[in-house]
Amino acid sequence: LMPILGYVEWRKFDWVIQKAKIACKNSWYEESDHFVGGDKKVNLGSWSQRIIDDYLLTRYACYLIAQNGDSRKSEIAFAQTYFASQTRKQEIHEKRIEENKRLETRTKLKESEEKIEETVYHRGIYLPRDFATFKNKKIETLYTISTKALKAKRWIPEHRALADFDSEVELKAKDFIYAMTDHNIKDKDIKGKENLEKELVSNAKATR
Repeated sequence: LMPILGYVEWRKFDWVIQKAKIACKNSWYEESDHFVGGDKKVNLGSWSQRIIDDYLLTRYACYLIAQNGDSRKSEIAFAQTYFASQTRKQEIHEKRIEENKRLETRTKLKESEEKIEETVYHRGIYLPRDFATFKNKKIETLYTISTKALKAKRWIPEHRALADFDSEVELKAKDFIYAMTDHNIKDKDIKGKENLEKELVSNAKATR
């Protein structure tokens, strides 16, 4: 790594490694996991050899060394740019995975919502406005705040659904509430608007 990063003297490069080790410790990583000490034989000519210090480095260690190197060296500047671009690519990739998972959970919540809407329709909640009230009971219990107030707090447009802006954890929580409520309604044969709402509130409170 030393010649790749434009260093000629081991003394100067070792100083960079020591700085990288400190950065590793300060980031709460185990130094020994990323900088493994070792020895290496080098040829001195006339068939003689000398043992010098060496390290086995992880990718993270290489990254820290590049970040702590002399940026006036073109090799270091290139390495820093390379690691920065790779880090950004990884961030974008992870964000895409996270968003895909969130969208899958959002779809599942929509399915659960349609399922429970059908369940309560046959048991006392017939009108769209009554089902809207039923859903709002879940929000008010889960967040201890009204749907309108929660939207205002999160700067969500009034015409948009809260679930469109929920995190994956929030979506899973709401899906769980609907799943438990749907199961209990059928299992206990619950009927009547007030009783249905009471069951939903009970499960939302337990989930919260």
